[in-house]
Amino acid sequence: MLENAKRTIAFICPVCRQPVILERSAFQLAAAGSRLPCPCGKAGVDVEMMGGQVRLRVPCLFCEQEHTVSCSTTAFLHEKTLAFSCAASGLDCCYVGEDEPVFSAMRRLEETVDVLESEAGAQGTFLNDLVMEEILEELRDIGRRGGISCSCGCREYKMKINYSSVELFCARCDGALKIPAATMSDIEDLCCKPTLLIRGRER
Repeated sequence: MLENAKRTIAFICPVCRQPVILERSAFQLAAAGSRLPCPCGKAGVDVEMMGGQVRLRVPCLFCEQEHTVSCSTTAFLHEKTLAFSCAASGLDCCYVGEDEPVFSAMRRLEETVDVLESEAGAQGTFLNDLVMEEILEELRDIGRRGGISCSCGCREYKMKINYSSVELFCARCDGALKIPAATMSDIEDLCCKPTLLIRGRER
């Protein structure tokens, strides 16, 4: 039955740069004005089911624009994996399908993003040196106040500095939190957060 079909939808938020993976039933997706937001609340996927067609508006990490894409309702509800790509970059910006194939596709996409950031970083220290300096200083302040912790309960963490972001890793479970460090708004967003919570990994 339609309401029993489950779909996993995944994308990387262009605002907070976190991977977003959500599961919804076909019944939920068929609801008028169905929106699948990133936890940051600043981006999301809009799904509109129109008889034999499904139309999606997808935020794109690579060109920072929204793409409108469509497919048949049959493919949307039954294909193992559907990939929607950014025409400007040629890279995937959204996946729809079964749980495991979508998770695998997202892992590959995250690895691709990491490689691209590393290659870009080799051409210069950071995307914006001033922004990175401010982000690192703010993270040090939050850390000194004991404001960085993991949902697993650990308060020890490691830091990895990338070309346009900083990643915090839990020292106990290796859970990760990516902090954008590219624009002045990234500094403003971080300054509004007295604490940071790393999403712990289940063992």
